[in-house]
Amino acid sequence: MSAHADEIETDADWEYRPLRLPPGITRISAATQLSIHAEYSGWELSRVLLYADGTRKIWLRRKRNTPGVPNIIT
Repeated sequence: MSAHADEIETDADWEYRPLRLPPGITRISAATQLSIHAEYSGWELSRVLLYADGTRKIWLRRKRNTPGVPNIIT
């Protein structure tokens, strides 16, 4: 396993969500799906692997929220 993959599994500041897109998904469709994840759920692109059969494995990430700590209203 690569050093980057180890880093993804152990990073305490970020939470990760792996996605796998099948080979029939076009690049534009994949970009649209990722944009929706970014816009409505706060995810950002961390890493993409494109396999020879056209399958894409994608890791999205977002900052972890500290549970139990309310936002301070000023």
